[in-house]
Amino acid sequence: MPRFYKKVSSKAGQTPGTLTHVGKKKVAKVRITLNDYDEKQIQQKEMKRIEDCFPFKDKPTVTWVNIDGLHDTETIEKIGKHFGIHPLVLEDIVNTEQRPKVDEFDDYIFIVLKMLSLNEKSGETHSEQVSMILGKNYVVSFQEAIGDIFDPVRKRLAEGKGKIRKSGSDYLAYALLDIIVDNYFKILENFGEKIESIEEGLVDNPKSESLQTIHSLKREMIFLRRSVWPLREAISSLERSESGLIEKKTRIYLRDVYDHTIQVIDTIETFRDMVSGMVDLYLSSVSNKMNQVMKVLTIIATIFIPLTFIAGIYGMNFDVMPELRWSFGYFMVWGVMIAIGLVMLAYFRRKEWL
Repeated sequence: MPRFYKKVSSKAGQTPGTLTHVGKKKVAKVRITLNDYDEKQIQQKEMKRIEDCFPFKDKPTVTWVNIDGLHDTETIEKIGKHFGIHPLVLEDIVNTEQRPKVDEFDDYIFIVLKMLSLNEKSGETHSEQVSMILGKNYVVSFQEAIGDIFDPVRKRLAEGKGKIRKSGSDYLAYALLDIIVDNYFKILENFGEKIESIEEGLVDNPKSESLQTIHSLKREMIFLRRSVWPLREAISSLERSESGLIEKKTRIYLRDVYDHTIQVIDTIETFRDMVSGMVDLYLSSVSNKMNQVMKVLTIIATIFIPLTFIAGIYGMNFDVMPELRWSFGYFMVWGVMIAIGLVMLAYFRRKEWL
């Protein structure tokens, strides 16, 4: 359950804007990385103090500051003071139970979304909140743990490939959004393979463990839907934003991210319907399997009913029974019983009951 819900009761009764970290302390020390670039040059380095990043804010270059670790509220507060971020926004940053959203302010845009990752050993999907502050010529991103899926963006920055070094901070924010949404497709591919494998198992050989797997998969789909569904509205509002921080040429790329988001949501809804139908498929398969067993037992019992009747008659202890003293009586009874069994088997096969 902690993977699906984090306790937020510690925030109850506090003054709005109070920085209280909600989540796990996933790093011992906050890591701060900086990427400052323009079309001709780039600096990529790890900073020891957040104050070392502040001079880059007013430079004409584009600056990307990434913060790994949200438990150090003092560092978050320093960022808020220097970049002029509202206390309620800072409160949302350190509260990792936020739903994906976009909030617009005069000098910056606040973006929250979920970054999903797959644990290959356990097969579980993990979600991490990524918060971004998009301002003029800068992007500040916040995460709980070290390690993300942004390495392709960093590589493109370092090599100067594509339009990213030639564009502003809005394009950088788009690139980060795009790679997060594209990663959803990898997660969904894994779910698709799981669903296909479970369906084949349910048809061929339904087991009690299959039902547990279905319920686990159903919880995973609810978790995935909860993480992705609000993103559609967030990307749509970002695309339709009238803020001067987003250039017109970048809106086309945001529209593409919106289309991908719709595709992800449609796939999730399809998988949800398939998983919901698996319970009925499991019950149907178990019922069919039981019917097959009962069918075989019924046929066996039906064949032996007349044979038992004959054996019962000749098992009676009467002194006068014509066939008892006949020398061929024993073989005749066997012949009649075998003939009855064969006739009944032929009849069942003709009716396609076998």
